[in-house]
Amino acid sequence: MSNRHTQFKSVFLCLTLLFSLSYSYGQTLKNNRKVASLEKSLERVMNLSNAAGMSVAVVKGDKIIYAKGFGYSDYENKVPADANTLFAIGSCTKAFTGAVIGQLEADEKVDIDESVRDYLPALKFYNDEMNRIVTPRDMLSHRTGLPRHDLSWYMFPSTSRDTLIARIQHQEPTLEVRESFQYNNFMFMALGALAEEVSGKSWETNVEENLFKPLQMNRSNLHISELEKTENVALGYSTSSEGKPEKEDYYRIRGMAPAGSINSSAMDMGNWLISWLNEGEFQGEEVIPSSYVAEAMSSQVAASGGTPGPKRPELHFNNYGFGWSLSSYRGHYRVEHGGNIDGFTASNCFFPSDDIGIVVLANQNNSRVPALVRNMIADKMLGLKSGKWDETLKELAKEAEEEEEEESDDVSSTSGAVKGTKYSHALKDYTGRFNHPGYGTIIVEQTNDSLFAVLPERKWWLKHYHYDVFEPFEMDENGVDTTGGSSIKFNFRTDNMGDLAGFNLNAEYGLDPLFFKREFVEVEMAASDLEKYVGAYEMGGTEAKIFIKDENSLRLFVPGQPEYTLIAAGDNSFKIKDLEGYSLDFEEEDGKIKAANFIQPNGTFKVPKKD
Repeated sequence: MSNRHTQFKSVFLCLTLLFSLSYSYGQTLKNNRKVASLEKSLERVMNLSNAAGMSVAVVKGDKIIYAKGFGYSDYENKVPADANTLFAIGSCTKAFTGAVIGQLEADEKVDIDESVRDYLPALKFYNDEMNRIVTPRDMLSHRTGLPRHDLSWYMFPSTSRDTLIARIQHQEPTLEVRESFQYNNFMFMALGALAEEVSGKSWETNVEENLFKPLQMNRSNLHISELEKTENVALGYSTSSEGKPEKEDYYRIRGMAPAGSINSSAMDMGNWLISWLNEGEFQGEEVIPSSYVAEAMSSQVAASGGTPGPKRPELHFNNYGFGWSLSSYRGHYRVEHGGNIDGFTASNCFFPSDDIGIVVLANQNNSRVPALVRNMIADKMLGLKSGKWDETLKELAKEAEEEEEEESDDVSSTSGAVKGTKYSHALKDYTGRFNHPGYGTIIVEQTNDSLFAVLPERKWWLKHYHYDVFEPFEMDENGVDTTGGSSIKFNFRTDNMGDLAGFNLNAEYGLDPLFFKREFVEVEMAASDLEKYVGAYEMGGTEAKIFIKDENSLRLFVPGQPEYTLIAAGDNSFKIKDLEGYSLDFEEEDGKIKAANFIQPNGTFKVPKKD
């Protein structure tokens, strides 16, 4: 084929595509005058909320009949948001992870009613009952009995799903399996790992190849690193104390990706809803198995009572399916899921009996905008009398302000700090590495007369509260914000010897505080430095012997007992390996060891060294 002919064909295809897009857009406007009539009201809601921007799409049957951006994707530079702007959708990701499991189920690679450990042996739970009976169905519908444990992944992020999976064994449940609904991000991360184990492909590859590609979600991606390489993306914002959009850094969810990492546009998400409204089909091809679609949008567990009340007289049930919340909206069956991640809020819903889908994406943290805009569009599309949602927004804002004032008063008036108390040890004794196996490691450091808690990506100043309790305040480039107070407290605990063994942290509602245990950090010592400890020690009629083995390992032998390994802790101090609460402190004089103090739970015993 000649170059000229090729060029002509390319131009012809471009013109054809342009005509097709123009025709499609014309059809969109024609079919959506009633949605377009809401635009001033939608802008009003956004402005009342001080939101930077949002993007909206409406689906009817197998078509996107309306799509538009409002406000700004980049507030500082006044870059407009449009229907193709990418937003982080947070937990709306869960339905994608569920759909991957549904595809594997249809391929007979997974039975969602068998033990999850049949497919993911590395996953272990807190107790034997959970190990035996938890199934993928339980995980998809948040009925494992596990509470959120969100600080574990949010404060201690990891790129390794294996690392995150290992933490679950140490996370305590608050309910029995299938007793009730309890939202849990870890379970959807584990479902992503299950998909990887069974399919031999990463979760990302499963989503891209089996969902994004057939649904023509060509702009969507799965990680912030991909988002940052893309054009037309939204920046995230919170709301400042002055009520203005304030830029927030993207949160890199890393290994927890299957629970909430997708970045997408209103247009792409419209295609996603088309498949759900059409029993899993998109443009005549089945993408999500119809059997899975039916189960996912059916009640698997009651999320709450869901009974009518003064504020929600139309609410008749509130349940959960697989990655979808189910409720009644003014007499109409609604399938919906929200999403919130630093700087972004999303709502993604469809009405299967009415053949309508609505996407609202906002670049505002913890925003009311998506839910209110969703409701306003739903009223219009369903032919219902308007719920006056902009007035509702004013009421909600007023209530939130009053609640914030009350909480501030509560913190100052009921903090309970006992005045005039002091911590029991020197500040340096509170420093060290502290670990909880279901969460991660916190390093406590001392600078001048202050303690600081260092986490993987943040730092807290620990203000003395009372006794051995400290209150954390987060630090940023501007210093420390000490307004209000923190519900979290570091409560340092001593062992039987009076040493600080770790601290309790009240990190999860409904559970006793978590104990972060002090990690022993071994001091490296050469064999020549260990020589001075070698010898016999008189122990009331018998001899304990200390000797070097395997070149630089110091050992202790007491007649009638096994051989112990001594681990250097510094300052002539050694821990006895595998014996909790047992250690040796050596007394030195003129460069020579004179005695060893055997420290154990029932006391300290001084043992002289024989010449």
